[in-house]
Amino acid sequence: MKIALVTAAEARTLDEDLPPLVAALVERGAAVDVPVWDDPSAAWDGYDAVVVRSTWDYAPRRDAFVAWARGVGSPLFNGADVLAWNTDKRYLEHLAARGVAVTPTHFVAPGDRAEGAPTMATFLEREIVVKPSISGGAKDTARYLPGERARALAHVARLVDAGRTAMVQPYQTSVDARGETALLFFGGAYSHAITKGPLLARGAGLVEGLFAEERISVRAPTGAERAVAEAALDAVPMRRKNLAYARVDVVLGEDGAPMVLELELTEPSVFLGYAPEAAGRFADTILLLARARAQPAQ
Repeated sequence: MKIALVTAAEARTLDEDLPPLVAALVERGAAVDVPVWDDPSAAWDGYDAVVVRSTWDYAPRRDAFVAWARGVGSPLFNGADVLAWNTDKRYLEHLAARGVAVTPTHFVAPGDRAEGAPTMATFLEREIVVKPSISGGAKDTARYLPGERARALAHVARLVDAGRTAMVQPYQTSVDARGETALLFFGGAYSHAITKGPLLARGAGLVEGLFAEERISVRAPTGAERAVAEAALDAVPMRRKNLAYARVDVVLGEDGAPMVLELELTEPSVFLGYAPEAAGRFADTILLLARARAQPAQ
C-alpha cells in the first residue's frame, strides 16, 4: 500500500510523530511519502490513504484547506466532512447539546456585541482565555486577569473586526497545577494518554509562531477523564471507528469534574514517543482503513 502522511512545509521537520509512524508503516510493508498539503504537484489519487498529520498552517486558509480535503476525496483520513466540522471550534456547541461536559464558552461572531450577553458579563468577572474559533497551536490566544477587561475586549474586537469569530472561556485554574490530560484514540479505540503543562502564562500576551511550546509527560487518565473523552467521540456526527486518529484534551473544572477543552480530529500531535506500541497501533489503523476503502461494496 502507498500511504501519504500529509504535513505543512514549515512543519515537516517539527512533527515528532512522523519518524515513528513512517517506520511502523514501512515495517508493515507500506510505501510512505510525506507531501505538503498545498503542493500543487502532489498526485493524491495515487495513494491508498492520505492521512492528515501536521498541516499546522491551515487556519489562516481554512476554506482553502477544506476545499483541498474535498478534492482529495475518499482516500483522505480523517475525511473532509470531519475536517470541515472540526476546524471551527463551534463544534463545542454540538458536543454540549448532546450532553458532553465541555468547557463553558461564549462565541462572538462578526456582527455580535462582545458585551451585553449575560454569559459574557459573568466571564469578564473571572480570569479568561480569548482565542479565535478557527486556530491551531494556541496561536492568537491569550489569558487575561479580571482586571484586564479592556485588554480582553480589545482582543475580541481585533478578531471580530478581522472577520473572525472569537471565543471566550473561563480559565480553568486546575491547569496551572495539573495541566491538561490528552487522550489519544486510533480507529475510535483508546491508545494512550499524556499530560500537557500550562501553555498560557499570565501576562504573556498572544502566542506567536506556528504553535506554542508544550511540556509533555505520560499520564494514566482517571476513569472520569476516560468517560468524558469517550462521550465526546460518541457525540461526533461521524462513525468513530472511521476516525483514523482523535485526541481529546480534558481539564478539571472548579468542581473537580473533567470536561472537554478541545476535540482534535484535524492535525493533532498524537505523542507517539510516549507510548511504546502507539506507532504500531496507528499504523495498523491506517492500513485497516485503507484496505476497507479498497474493498468493493457488498
